[in-house]
Amino acid sequence: MEAIIAKFSVEDYHKMIEAGLLIYRDVELINGLILEMSPEGTEHTYIGETLADYFRRLTQGIAWVREARPITLTQSEPEPDIAIVRLPHSLYRSHHPYPEDIYLLIEISHSTLKFDTSEKRNTYAAANIQDYWVVDVNNKQLIIYRSPINGLYKNETRLSLDSQVSPLAFPDLNIIVNEIFNR
Repeated sequence: MEAIIAKFSVEDYHKMIEAGLLIYRDVELINGLILEMSPEGTEHTYIGETLADYFRRLTQGIAWVREARPITLTQSEPEPDIAIVRLPHSLYRSHHPYPEDIYLLIEISHSTLKFDTSEKRNTYAAANIQDYWVVDVNNKQLIIYRSPINGLYKNETRLSLDSQVSPLAFPDLNIIVNEIFNR
């Protein structure tokens, strides 16, 4: 007999949180599975904080920047390193952002590159997240996923330090890749 893995709904996950079952656990729900999150190293933390502050300045008054906070998808409740979501901020008093609230998701990948460019990528594509960026710390590049179709991203672009990019939702904002790593 093959072992069967129990999967949880977002509602089940919320009930576990409310009951205190996951207190002191650094976890997220991905495709019905409760997964331990990797601890952040200093470089990961530095890049994440710096990039979030940078986006806060650039999107002040037009978007809200969240750091390592949940978003609610159909069978997942991941905590992306950065989520740029629609205003007003008060929308999220009663629920976490849904896919239609999300302008851009960013994961900072130091030791989690494979997971962020496979499992998380597929989870975000299935939720129709239009713009997903992975900051590849080790290779000093930015990986951009766009145009989700049938649960898969149609476009993948890898940008080097000398490149520039604009978030789909904010085409007037030019982000210099080098500044992500060297601010």
